[in-house]
Order: sequence, then C-alpha cells, then structure tokens
Amino acid sequence: MDNNDPGSDDMVIELSPIGIIHSPFHSLTGMPIQPTSKVSAEGFAEIFEPYKAGLQDLDGFSHVILLYYLHRVTRVDLQVVPFLDDQPRGVFATRAPTRPNPIGLSITRLKRIEASNIYLGNIDILDGTPLLDIKPYVPEMDRPEDVTVGWLEGAKKRIRDQKSDDRFE
Repeated sequence: MDNNDPGSDDMVIELSPIGIIHSPFHSLTGMPIQPTSKVSAEGFAEIFEPYKAGLQDLDGFSHVILLYYLHRVTRVDLQVVPFLDDQPRGVFATRAPTRPNPIGLSITRLKRIEASNIYLGNIDILDGTPLLDIKPYVPEMDRPEDVTVGWLEGAKKRIRDQKSDDRFE
C-alpha cells in the first residue's frame, strides 16, 4: 500500500521531541487532571538546542498550547471510566491518557523565557514528559462559541478539585 494512504498499515509517522517538560509531578497518582486544577503547579519546558530559534517572538503571548507524548502510557483502552464519571465512555469522548496515540495537550500560562527554558504556570504534566510542539494560544482562534460538553456537563463543577488516581497506570 501507499505510505501516504491513512488506512495503510505501512504508514510511518516519525516525531522527535523538541524538549522535555519539568514539573513537580513525579507520580501519576495525585497529580492534576487538567491545567485549570487547584493543584496545578509551575514548571518549565527545556527546549533542545536545535529548536531554540523557534522560541523567537513567543514571549509576547500569555498562554501556550503544549503538545506532548504521554511516555508512561503502557496500554490502549478504547473505553475508559474517566476521572469525572463512573460510567465507561469511549476514549475519544474523554481526556484519558490510554489512547491509541498517547498525545497530551495542555494550555498553560507562559510566565517567561530564559535562554532555552520556557517557564510555565498551571502545569498538569508529569515530570520528564517529552515535548512535541508548542503553539501560541490565541482566543480568537482557539476558543469557539456555542460549546457543548456532552457527558461532562454534570461534572464541570468538579474539574478543579479532581486529582488523578492509579486507574491509568
């Protein structure tokens, strides 16, 4: 089959980390489940030297979108019981880490950039996580209107207080 065919078993996608995320979270259990959590913390992303030039002009943004590889995920679950529910849900209707492609996304506060380190607020990421990409957060582009949140509607009030447990280890 053609390697450019999305249905091809031969398709190869290669990603290389552009840096490493450092945080106070060394265990999956007890860490925040989202950046808006009351227990989110400060941390920083160490950008590898070949990618340092890509930081130019990023310091003018208050928030960034981080895309990262969930390197501690050891399995794929197409149905999960998410942290904010007690019912099994399809993994694509959750933010659970046990996904076919374990890629995480967090919108964090950009505090400052020093040399090749990006200092971040409200981080919810495990220490040592490989960083794949950084994008500036732009409300006019990234915050849609008329949003519905499906099954999470009844759990929205608990998001800031919920911590992770060992269900995805």
